[in-house]
Amino acid sequence: MALFEYTHVTGTGQESRGIVDATSLAEARRRLRTAGLRVVEIAQRQADVQESQRSGAARGRRIGARELSAATRELSVLMVAGMPLVAALSTLVEQLGDSRLGRILAQVRDGVNQGVTLAKALDEHPSVFSDIYVSMIEAGEAAGTLEHVLSQLADLYERRATLTNKVKTAMAYPVFMMVVGISVVVFVLSFVLPSITKLFVEMKMRLPWPTVLLITTSDFISRYFWAVALLLGGLLGANIYWIKASSGRQFWDRVKLRCPVLGAVILKVALSRFCRTLGVLLSSGVTIVEALRLAERVAGNVVIGEAAADAREAVGQGDTIAGSLGRHGVFPPLVVNMVAAGEQSGTVEDSLSRMADLMDRDVEAKLGTLTSLLEPIMILLLGAVVGFIVLAMLLPIFDINQAIA
Repeated sequence: MALFEYTHVTGTGQESRGIVDATSLAEARRRLRTAGLRVVEIAQRQADVQESQRSGAARGRRIGARELSAATRELSVLMVAGMPLVAALSTLVEQLGDSRLGRILAQVRDGVNQGVTLAKALDEHPSVFSDIYVSMIEAGEAAGTLEHVLSQLADLYERRATLTNKVKTAMAYPVFMMVVGISVVVFVLSFVLPSITKLFVEMKMRLPWPTVLLITTSDFISRYFWAVALLLGGLLGANIYWIKASSGRQFWDRVKLRCPVLGAVILKVALSRFCRTLGVLLSSGVTIVEALRLAERVAGNVVIGEAAADAREAVGQGDTIAGSLGRHGVFPPLVVNMVAAGEQSGTVEDSLSRMADLMDRDVEAKLGTLTSLLEPIMILLLGAVVGFIVLAMLLPIFDINQAIA
């Protein structure tokens, strides 16, 4: 048995903490759900986690969205071909070999072979299969459309991974240029300029202010480089710790949404995840309230998640999806109107999927614009810094030449 710390919302809307003992995280969740608690966060106690790591229970590498998507699609194809679930899982385990996902699916297969539902067997591995994944599988098993749900899950994870890779690829070059530029400037100020400026100091000549500023900065960095590095590292660590807290995360997510150009990209990415996940959940047979509860957790932004949570409560009280989403300024009118049209025609799932596709194309276009803007801006900034260094070095030389002439 292990101890799990959890945070739940009381009837008055306040958060309260508690501890529950269970054999796994999935069992702990089930026990809390059975008790009627609205859990917002649950995790194994850190001491138990460290003890399990010391005992040699190797977790293996993290399973990516593309790897999970490929395995899910293969399982769907095998079942569409008429293969029973246990046989399809056995084939997939044999295909994956001794990989971490292969070992986990072997345990899932054994559970199904013993009479457990696929959803319950997957729920025993929450670090790999999310609540969305398990809920869709459960709905597919109940409706008898497991093959179709598996295909939808594969598409969902594949598109999510594609969108994430596009964002990372677009930002990789600007980040690389920034790191290289800062590293070169720090190296020049720390190790190259001190030997050059030493000549000016020994001549005891009157230096122009750019040269004085450059010498002072170079001397400070070369002498107190370790202190600056520790200070920046400490500030970065404190900022990360603060952001992980609920208040810091909310503040940071609001700041990100208000950033010029980049804020629009972050909003589109979050809305795309929300709309696509909600559409897939609804088309899989998950209830509206449960689908909204699951979709609000994949947006990746607390502001959108809170708006979706409010919408879920409104829908639970009889409001429409469009009406509940429209009460917040987070969701653009285009999204609200598309959902409203889908509700009127009975095709809200298709409307959400089309909206997600539209968001993805818009993100790709905005990323291209952002990249094209960042490259010349960074070149100009680096050029200005290098130009200032060169000017600060040349001005005393010009003064010496004029004195000699």
